[in-house]
Amino acid sequence: MDIIISLSALLLLLPLIIPIMLIQKLTAEHKIFYLQDRIGYKNQKFQILKFATMLENSPNMGSGTITLRNDPRITPLGKFLRRSKINELPQIINVLKGEMSLVGPRPVDMSAFEKYTPDVQDVIYNVKPGITGIGSIVFRDEEGLISASGGDPHLFMQRVISPYKGALELWYQKNASLRTDVTIMFLTAWVIVRPKSQMFKRVFTDLPEPSGV
Repeated sequence: MDIIISLSALLLLLPLIIPIMLIQKLTAEHKIFYLQDRIGYKNQKFQILKFATMLENSPNMGSGTITLRNDPRITPLGKFLRRSKINELPQIINVLKGEMSLVGPRPVDMSAFEKYTPDVQDVIYNVKPGITGIGSIVFRDEEGLISASGGDPHLFMQRVISPYKGALELWYQKNASLRTDVTIMFLTAWVIVRPKSQMFKRVFTDLPEPSGV
């Protein structure tokens, strides 16, 4: 199903993807894609593919690997791509390569992976990481949450966001099914259109409760 849907989506979205690639090449730092090592299936590293939305040297600037609301490192086009989640579309290639699935735990870099507790690290990627997942829906405005915390973004990520994300991904593994995946894909599209919607709480009534979020 991943392969069929991904191929179909790639063909349908080419009229959108090609103009974005051209604009990317002609603006900002002329970079089209962004590659980064992420933790994937069975905790093996792979390179995730996204549209570039930030300055190339961003990891060595400002808040490092954590992105804040209105982060000055984000390019003008990048703001739109991130808000609309279009920047994630190139991950269709990762799905076709067998590195990702359409739905699953979001793949994180090593620094974020290390913020998970050992019990989460041991099992979170027993399934393939996904382009979207329950964590993507609940934390659709992660940048805003981190910015609103007012403190050290790295501490807030470690003490608040990572524990809850871990709990959500453990919930997903216990409830993984075709029905759950289809529902998550629908909710992903829904929160892109209506970012403040809490529909996921009505659909998934047994989600773990947040602590401090």
